[in-house]
Amino acid sequence: MKKIIGFIKIIRPINCLMMGFAVVVGAIISTGGNIAKESMINLAFGFITAITLTGASMAINDYYDREIDAINEPDRPIPSGLISPLESIVISIILTIIGLILAALTDPLCLSLALASWIISTSYSRTGKRTGLPGNFMVSACVSIPFIYGGICTKGFIEPNIIFSFLAFLANTGRELIKGIADIEGDRLRNIRTIAISHGPKKAAQVALAFFILAVALSPLPITLKLVSVWFIPPLIIADAGFVASAINITRKTTKENAKKTKNTILLWMLISLIAFLTGTIT
Repeated sequence: MKKIIGFIKIIRPINCLMMGFAVVVGAIISTGGNIAKESMINLAFGFITAITLTGASMAINDYYDREIDAINEPDRPIPSGLISPLESIVISIILTIIGLILAALTDPLCLSLALASWIISTSYSRTGKRTGLPGNFMVSACVSIPFIYGGICTKGFIEPNIIFSFLAFLANTGRELIKGIADIEGDRLRNIRTIAISHGPKKAAQVALAFFILAVALSPLPITLKLVSVWFIPPLIIADAGFVASAINITRKTTKENAKKTKNTILLWMLISLIAFLTGTIT
């Protein structure tokens, strides 16, 4: 039972499901909700690929972050003793094999994207995290890829997917910068050069705000290009207002506790952004 709990915690099921959901959203956006029957198997494979590769990246990240987690997140599986470092590597390898096999069965381009995502996430865990902002970009790239993946695996029109993928990249980079504020204490241990450490929490919050403002400024682009209907607008307004409000909030109070709360709240605004694209595309 202990190992099962450790396995569940180390792969972070919510994160895995969100990436799987991102593939489905990408498929719906690119096809306008008219997914061909012959593409449903590919979509199922894509959904599982996103889940397994995300779980693999979480497990290997916990392996490399075990010393940091002992300070920042002592309840994580490895520092708490639920999972050994070797077991986290084995979990990552098994999930990676499953994900890449399914990607290969889907489409050669899907395999290339899945492999690229795996390489980026693994490189981030090993060395990229220490680079600060470039490391943040690596995480955001992995978050944005599933939306394009969903369009490709269902052979849809991927122009709106590319736009949404870029907006997700910007918003997630802002969130990663805020996460750096929450993780200052442990990040210092491994000499990770986040903006929060190199230039202070205030500067990190200001840069995060800049990324959110850029994302919000570009968010009307799909409606301007007539890629979505007017039903895209109501949830978009809610999400944009939430992004800006959360970013301003962290610039005013850059404590560890507020940073943790803010990065979790931003996930809600990201979910509402997904809803905006879905409603704007399907209707």
